[in-house]
Amino acid sequence: MATASVDSVGLGHRVENAMTLDRLEMSLDRFCAACQPYGLSLFRFITGLLLFQYGVAKIFKFPAVAMFANPPPLIITAGALELVLGGMLMIGLLTRITAFILGEMAFAYFLGHMLKTGEPVLHPLNNGGTAPILFCFACLYLWPAGGGPLSVDAAAGATGRLRHAGDARSHGAAE
Repeated sequence: MATASVDSVGLGHRVENAMTLDRLEMSLDRFCAACQPYGLSLFRFITGLLLFQYGVAKIFKFPAVAMFANPPPLIITAGALELVLGGMLMIGLLTRITAFILGEMAFAYFLGHMLKTGEPVLHPLNNGGTAPILFCFACLYLWPAGGGPLSVDAAAGATGRLRHAGDARSHGAAE
């Protein structure tokens, strides 16, 4: 009988600990869910900033990077896209369209990395294509996800919604 009460007490502590962990996990889930839109905005900004720096290096030669010293026209075109669209991505202007266009990183990977020697080099560690692959998938994520709450898109959408809500109230009052 004594063993039964000890076991039930042990079971009670395990159930109580599990309930505490469940509450902690629920609190963490709520906290993360509340932070997620701002994390998206930060992710969008950092992705744009990193693309922008590549554009600055390719177009303005700052900082001086040996591989961008005398770039061919295709690299200059990619640099112009990275400069302009990376800047748009940083501020969150037309984020979805911009991210879709910046999906050209897949094209950059195939031409500039995988096939740069004439013979296909498939492994990104061997062909220097890790960054283009990561940029491609980051932009492919931002395309449907949007820019988050800290973006020009969100600010324009909020003012547009307020304007339309005011129009609806004034039309409702006239009826």
